Amino acid sequence: MDFDFVNSWTEPDSFRAQSVVGSFTLSDVKLQKQFKGSLPVEGDYWQIGIIVGSSGSGKSSIAKRLFPKAYITNFEYSGKCILDDFPEGLATNQITRMLCSVGFASPPDWLKPYGFLSQGEKMRVDIARALCLDQPLTVFDEFTSVVDREVAKVGSYAISKAVQRVPGKKFIAVTCHFDVIDWLEPDWVFNTDTMEFIKKKDATQPLTSKFIVAILPCGRHFGSIII
Repeated sequence: MDFDFVNSWTEPDSFRAQSVVGSFTLSDVKLQKQFKGSLPVEGDYWQIGIIVGSSGSGKSSIAKRLFPKAYITNFEYSGKCILDDFPEGLATNQITRMLCSVGFASPPDWLKPYGFLSQGEKMRVDIARALCLDQPLTVFDEFTSVVDREVAKVGSYAISKAVQRVPGKKFIAVTCHFDVIDWLEPDWVFNTDTMEFIKKKDATQPLTSKFIVAILPCGRHFGSIII
């Protein structure tokens, strides 16, 4: 999947003061950014991909241009509890099973409105809702952007396993955080800083552990979280 497109916009570059106090005119300048690269993602060799790069490197522009129907930035929540906001037609046990699979296994919290959840819980609910959509591909922007990095890592690992359990489901995370790559275990990575595409088989340090050791800030070990 090759792409080569330009994003153009106009913004004020300078202003010229007039003789009347408080009056000025703006001189507009047209600016543009060009994004050119290739994502060979055709076929069924993958389930999870990640588009990662620094802010302003074109992640969102590329994702929206290449996957407009699958692109998700945020959901609207208006239900009295989060279960009410999932797609109609899903049984309650289907919803709760998906919530558990992404690491949100708290029945009392399922009955809360979305606004009463923590940022980490909201992220898991968003991902669970995205995976419940009746579409083969989900492209999720701002992945783990609003949670602390430890929550992001553990959440990414749980989400990876959740996606892998759904045959035919594909998930692309769009993020500026490189620290979740190993935890999400993607089949491919596209770095928008270098416009480089890397398949899993080319990775030098894939995540192979089956459990995550949890360490308190003081360093005291209190067990392992099995996912």
